[in-house]
Amino acid sequence: MANVLKMTTAATIQSLRSAGLSCREIARRLGIDRETVSRRLRLAGEPVSKPANAPIFPAGAEAALAGFEPPTDPNDPSAAGVAPPIGLPAGRTSDASPWLAWLLEQLERGLSIKRIHQDLLVEHPTAAAVSYDSVRRLLKKHGAARPVPFRRIESPPGFEAQVDFGTGSPVIAPDGRRRKTHVIRVVLSHSRRGYSEAVFTQSTDDFIQCLENAFEHFGGVPRTLVIDNLKAGVLKADWFDPELNPKLEEFCRHHGTTVLPTKPRTPRHKGKVERGVAYVQDNALKGRSFTSLAAQNEHLQAWERDTADRRIHGTTRQQVLAHFNETERGTLLPLPAARFENFHEARRKVSRDGHVEVAKAFYSVPPEYLGREVWVRWNGRSVRVFNDRMQQITMHAKHDHGRYSTDPRHLDPTKINGLERGIAYLLDKVRSIGPQTHAWAEAVVDARGIEGHRVVQGLLSLTKKHTCAELERACETALANQCYRLSPLRQLIVHEADRQQPLEFLAEHPIIRPLEDYAAVVARAIHRRQSRPSMGEGFGSHDTGIHKDHRPAGVNLQGDGGECLWSGYRSSGCSSAEPDSCSPDTPSVAPDSSP
Repeated sequence: MANVLKMTTAATIQSLRSAGLSCREIARRLGIDRETVSRRLRLAGEPVSKPANAPIFPAGAEAALAGFEPPTDPNDPSAAGVAPPIGLPAGRTSDASPWLAWLLEQLERGLSIKRIHQDLLVEHPTAAAVSYDSVRRLLKKHGAARPVPFRRIESPPGFEAQVDFGTGSPVIAPDGRRRKTHVIRVVLSHSRRGYSEAVFTQSTDDFIQCLENAFEHFGGVPRTLVIDNLKAGVLKADWFDPELNPKLEEFCRHHGTTVLPTKPRTPRHKGKVERGVAYVQDNALKGRSFTSLAAQNEHLQAWERDTADRRIHGTTRQQVLAHFNETERGTLLPLPAARFENFHEARRKVSRDGHVEVAKAFYSVPPEYLGREVWVRWNGRSVRVFNDRMQQITMHAKHDHGRYSTDPRHLDPTKINGLERGIAYLLDKVRSIGPQTHAWAEAVVDARGIEGHRVVQGLLSLTKKHTCAELERACETALANQCYRLSPLRQLIVHEADRQQPLEFLAEHPIIRPLEDYAAVVARAIHRRQSRPSMGEGFGSHDTGIHKDHRPAGVNLQGDGGECLWSGYRSSGCSSAEPDSCSPDTPSVAPDSSP
């Protein structure tokens, strides 16, 4: 139920208004809302607003105005002191009014209000009490704060395109799920021809794909792209030197264009596309919903073709498509031969085996980057590795999960096995040993196939212990006998070495007895053993083990006196070192001393 004022309250409002009080003051005094006072006055047909500092005349003041004439020139300093007759309160005047003409003259010179106030205090000592705020308010009242109009900037054909995102129509799936969409608008600044596309996200991949679709729609590439500081394109906003997304920079290099972000929080720097986004939202998408994103994009394509391109633009006063075909189509940069390969990008650390992992596959890098972090970019066909300065250091073809891609140039020479280098490399190393060794190695490969590769590798390892001459002689013998295994070759090398080495232990030496003496000692020992058959009893554990049936033929076992010869001494137990010592096999008394 609406509030109804009492008659006394309404009459009080009328009387206070007649006294010259403002609506705010009437509401304060009566304790009611100011809008209530304003509504009551409007219903009574009285003006609601009143000039500030309106004079409140006492009773009979109208008669005092008779004969009063205001000065003809209100800006005349001499008239500043002219006031209404006594009893009439004058309106508020500025302390700087006497110097108004001088202040406006300084303002025309382009000086700031701060500078004008400083000069006023210096050049006019009588204005020492004038404050800065008084000067500012007075100049503002006379138009000093008039805004400077913006300057329109028109771009030459093919030079600029402006890009911006807006809210698209919702996508409602058959199951009732509702998804929000974004619509991108790309407008050529000269002809005002545009391109629109709806996406679910404003990611870098979607942004780049929409830009490339717009270029194909125009049939060429503009030289510059004006965008705002969205995260998909600008990592760090800076009017003078912004940091762009590396993927967007690569896209621009591919198409030969340049991205110029606007100043932060300054949408007027791309005013053509700002209005273009609103045009798409109001004319093409407002009040609509779609069952899929593809359906919305089909509608936008038809709308661009049938409505947006055929309209007469409000600024150029020409049909958009006709103006584009006549002046701008031929000035666009040509499209590249292939579309931009959209890629993924991430940092990776080089593992101990010199590879980086990308999408569950592994790719080698130069050995100097071991343990360091690198940038990796990959798409469906290739993997590229960059250093911190975004300089490409290697490139690989894309592989499936679990596969390794190793460039031979990335391997340290000490880690390359001879088998990896191939049999030709091994045979070339064998050739340096000698012709016989090389011929034997070739014969091994021909006879044993792949198994012979390791045999040749084993042949090369023999050079660490044997000379080339020894290998040459052994290989010559093995080749003559068609022996293609490594074990017999090693035996041949040892045998040849033994044949060539002199037997130093057979040489004559002053402290070594001749071999004939040792033969005579053995013969006498055998003869003595055979002439004492009873010695086997009780001392069998010291038997020499020489049987008479195994005695050497032609050995004289009898000495000159019929005694047993063992070592040329009287007792068989005496050694050559101690002739008088006896062995346990002989009795302590000589045989000829028995009774």
